[in-house]
Amino acid sequence: MSNQPPIGVPQGAIRLNTDSQKLEFYAQDRWYEMATDFPTLDGGARGLIGGGSDGRTDATDFITVSTAGNGQDFGNLTQSRDQLGAGASRTRGIFAGGYTPSNSDRIDRYTIATLGNAIDFGNLTLSRKDLDCCSNQTRIVHVGGRRTPSNQNTIDFNTIAADGDAVDYGDLSATRSNHACYGNAVRGIIHSGFGLQNIEFINIPTTGTSFTFGDPVSERITEGAGCSSSTRGMAMGGGTSDSLIDYVTIATTGNATRFGDLYNGTGDAAGLSNSVRGVLAGGRNPSPETNIIQYINISTEGNSVDFGDLSYTGSTRSAAGLCNAHGGL
Repeated sequence: MSNQPPIGVPQGAIRLNTDSQKLEFYAQDRWYEMATDFPTLDGGARGLIGGGSDGRTDATDFITVSTAGNGQDFGNLTQSRDQLGAGASRTRGIFAGGYTPSNSDRIDRYTIATLGNAIDFGNLTLSRKDLDCCSNQTRIVHVGGRRTPSNQNTIDFNTIAADGDAVDYGDLSATRSNHACYGNAVRGIIHSGFGLQNIEFINIPTTGTSFTFGDPVSERITEGAGCSSSTRGMAMGGGTSDSLIDYVTIATTGNATRFGDLYNGTGDAAGLSNSVRGVLAGGRNPSPETNIIQYINISTEGNSVDFGDLSYTGSTRSAAGLCNAHGGL
């Protein structure tokens, strides 16, 4: 949509920009984007769930986040792998790193609106598994991970619109893997992880180190999954069959609060969200893998309910999830 001064538009007018799917207001002869959630815009938001183990797969499913139902085949990653991270802009979905069975530095991308196979995007600065990612409309940040036998404090990032290799962002305050990441357009939250029972944050648009945020509700062994709106973020499940869901207010710092429980306690699952719903897909409970998809309403504390099932089975642990309407957009 054009940003040219229209004729006869009053100061303070509001419109929906159909290109960006954001509300805008008119002042001083131009349109400005409004910093607000507008849940009805997320009605067609698409979630992707890709990769997984045991046996490792390149399969990728998609769901419409606002409508409960089973996952459907979207396409295939460029290589079969598990223990990978993911993030998205409104148009592109990124899957990064993982295990093949060796540490991978591969970054793949999908065009979220169009079914088909992933294409090569670039490479991480350090090959690793058990990482997670935070993203906004411009940037995806790849956080932590593991290169056997050691956890890593590496943070690197990509500009989502430009194919290419990741570049250095900075370092975590301590090495970390198997954590949950979520956030809004400014802050990325890093929740728990292997050997670390705390919460940190980074500022996505800048570079640098991580900062202390607070503590989780209780010890989560590892392998929780994250989701968020623009104001609230949470970690779901963990371990082999943890049912705990806890949440934080992203713009502040402080300890997490109990949100509710998963109806099917699950660890090592894929998390994704639009601005209204948080979705948890696959994982293990405790073994073998489960293909169950469940969801919560982010603004309302309570337990998860059934969403549907992934189309693929037997390789749904250690997958990664993304959505083109998550809290960072």
